[in-house]
Amino acid sequence: KSSAKSLRVTIGEAFERLHRLLLERQKAMLEELEADTARTLRDIEQKIQSYSRQLRKVQEGSQILQERLAEADKHIFLAGVASLPEWLKGKIHETNLTYEDFPTSKYMGPLQYTIWKSLFQDIHPVPAALTLDPGTAHHRLILSDDCTIVAYGNLHPQPLQDSPKRFDVEVSVLGSEAFGAGVHYWEVVVSEKTQWMIGLAHEAVTRKGSIQIQPSRGFYCIVMHDGNQYSACTEPWTRLNVKSKLEKVGVFLNYDKGLLIFYNADDMSWLYTFRERFPGKLCSYFSPGQSHANGKNVQPLRINTVRI
Repeated sequence: KSSAKSLRVTIGEAFERLHRLLLERQKAMLEELEADTARTLRDIEQKIQSYSRQLRKVQEGSQILQERLAEADKHIFLAGVASLPEWLKGKIHETNLTYEDFPTSKYMGPLQYTIWKSLFQDIHPVPAALTLDPGTAHHRLILSDDCTIVAYGNLHPQPLQDSPKRFDVEVSVLGSEAFGAGVHYWEVVVSEKTQWMIGLAHEAVTRKGSIQIQPSRGFYCIVMHDGNQYSACTEPWTRLNVKSKLEKVGVFLNYDKGLLIFYNADDMSWLYTFRERFPGKLCSYFSPGQSHANGKNVQPLRINTVRI
C-alpha cells in the first residue's frame, strides 16, 4: 500500500512538472505575441503619421497651385510653378498600411511540435546520445564512423588487434559511456532483424571466451531469438509478452534505485524490469547477432539519436 502511495506521488509530481512547463511556455509565447503586436501597431502608427505629413504637403501644394492658376497671364503662372518649393515638386512616397510586417507565420507553424522540442531542455531524462566503444567490439562487427551503428560483417575493413577489452567469442560491443549514478535513457532501433541482444553490462565483465549473458555474470539484457520470440536473459530466461514485432527498444536506468526497465519505444509500453543492487559502473551492451547467408538478420542495430 505504501508503495502504491509512493508511485501515485511520483506520477503526480511528473504530471505537475509537465503542466508547469507547458504553462510557462504558453505564458512566454503569449508575451512574445503581445510584444510583436505592440511593435507592429507602433510601425503602423508611424506610417499613418508619415502619410498624414505627406497629405498636408499635398494639400498645401494644391492651395498654392490654385492661387497660381488664378493668375491671368500664363507666363506668370509658369514662372510661379518654377519657383515652387523643392519639396512640392518631389514625389509623394507610397505608404503601405497593411499587416504584412506582422510575423503571423511564427505562430501558424507546427505549434505542438515546436513546444515539444522546446521542452527537451527541461525534461529529464531524454534519449542520450550514446556511442559504441570500438575497442570492445568483436572482430566481426562493423561500426559506423560516428559509432552509433553496429552490424555483423564477414570482413572488417581494418585488422583489429586483440586486447583485454575486446570480445573474442561473443558477437558484442559495449557503449563508450559508463554509468555509476543518476537516471539515463536511450533507444535502439532493432527493426527488420531476427536476432539481437541489448541491455547493460558491468564495466569489468569478462570479454573472453563463451559467456553466459545473465545477471550473475554481470549482464542485464533482453533478447530477440528464433525469429519472433523475445525473452529477458534471466536464469532461466523469462519469455516476454510482446504483442507486435519490436521496431525500437527504450532502455531506462535508474542506477541509484537499482532499476533497469525496457520499453517498446514506439508506444512506451513496458517490456521487463531488472531490480538489482549494481556493484559498479555499467556500460550499455549491444549484440546484433550473426547474419545468415539467406539474407536474414543483416540489418544493423542503431542507437536512436534524437536531434533537436
